[in-house]
Amino acid sequence: MSMPTFRRADWYATPHYCDILFEDDTRLEGTFLEAALERFSKTTRARQGTEGLSVLEIASGSGRLLVEMARRGWKVAGIDLSAPMIEYSRRRLAAKGLAGELQVASMENFRFRRSFDLAHCLINTFKHLLDEESARATLQSVARSLKNGGIFVLGMHLTQYNWRHRLRERWVAERGGTRIVCNIQSWPPEKRKRVERVRARLTVEEKGRVDRTETLWDFRTYDAKELRQLLASVPELEHVATYDFTYGEKRELNDEQLDCVLILRRR
Repeated sequence: MSMPTFRRADWYATPHYCDILFEDDTRLEGTFLEAALERFSKTTRARQGTEGLSVLEIASGSGRLLVEMARRGWKVAGIDLSAPMIEYSRRRLAAKGLAGELQVASMENFRFRRSFDLAHCLINTFKHLLDEESARATLQSVARSLKNGGIFVLGMHLTQYNWRHRLRERWVAERGGTRIVCNIQSWPPEKRKRVERVRARLTVEEKGRVDRTETLWDFRTYDAKELRQLLASVPELEHVATYDFTYGEKRELNDEQLDCVLILRRR
């Protein structure tokens, strides 16, 4: 039996599929962001409730969290390097009668005329930055965009360098007549180069047709020590708490739990 063929494609050129794949997490993520702001922010407005507060999403993708936060009364803004993602988000906000300030921009160097109570980047996108200078520049750009006492919520998966086998993750998502099977595979990391290769394969069943695509990325690797060193190089941001992707209880930043959600506060 022959193996199915996957054509090479750009994951970020299909915002609709990304939206379907991650939509089940949207409400939980929005609730966690509001709770994190209430607990850890030191801005005056944050202590008076979240209505009318401002939030910036770094790598805002399909706009699902832009819509979620706007529905909750936030003034939303987002940046993304993908023009199709930004255009999709604009149409999506407009269709729901919501407003947002969106830019096609890189994480390392962006600017808004206003500052924000909250910024976030939850799904590993930070690891697309393949060198320390780019990672540091991104954290500095985020710090500049925050009000004093505002917070940045940053999510990523840490790396275990002693793993010598491939890691795989699979899930299925459906909406309307579209069914998507997503298979993520990562190869053992190269510690000297601080790089891991990741492949995402999508099998999309839609309108009686099946389309199979794959995207390859190189991600920068971080263990807990390397992440602490990066954070220490950006004194504008104070690391005040760590969670995992269940968004439950606080935990320590260490290599025992690879899911990592950092709360960083603007000094």
